Amino acid sequence: MREAISEGVNQVAKEIVDSAFQVHSTLGAGLLESVYEICLEHELRKREIRVERQVPIPVIYDGVRLEAGFRLDLLVNNCVIVELKAVEYLLPVHTAQLMTYLKLTKHRLGLLINFNVPLIKDGLKRIVL
Repeated sequence: MREAISEGVNQVAKEIVDSAFQVHSTLGAGLLESVYEICLEHELRKREIRVERQVPIPVIYDGVRLEAGFRLDLLVNNCVIVELKAVEYLLPVHTAQLMTYLKLTKHRLGLLINFNVPLIKDGLKRIVL
């Protein structure tokens, strides 16, 4: 059985969700994903939270490190992966994408956030490995 997500990591996730609420309440739905990404990064930095954007993820295959073109939208405090969308509906492929990123990086917590919704709470999905 896997151990629970630590309180520190959960606190980071809470700050991300609070920041997403702030960005969504300010901008609303209907913009490009890249706009939400930049604004969420800014909101997290205002809160003095470390955030990296468009982080490359290699694939290790047959003992060889291969650059496959994968990029994390945001890596927050080196412990939570955030995958952003601005789509009509979240699809299973979006969840699978985040789960793949979690597996490749060995991080355990990811947030899938769709900003193209009337209420941001309906666009949030928490994934734990």
